[in-house]
Amino acid sequence: MAKKENRIMVVLACNECKRRNYNSQKNKQHTSDRLELSKYCRWCRCHRPHRETK
Repeated sequence: MAKKENRIMVVLACNECKRRNYNSQKNKQHTSDRLELSKYCRWCRCHRPHRETK
């Protein structure tokens, strides 16, 4: 019998322009707080921190 999946889909938004640019997955058991990654924003045209939205 297979284990229940703990990975959920999250949407990442730029902290500067607030646009939703990326979709990603995270393991809810290991990362309970909001995910924040440095990604490229094509509207700001530079690397900015992107944070998980609700």
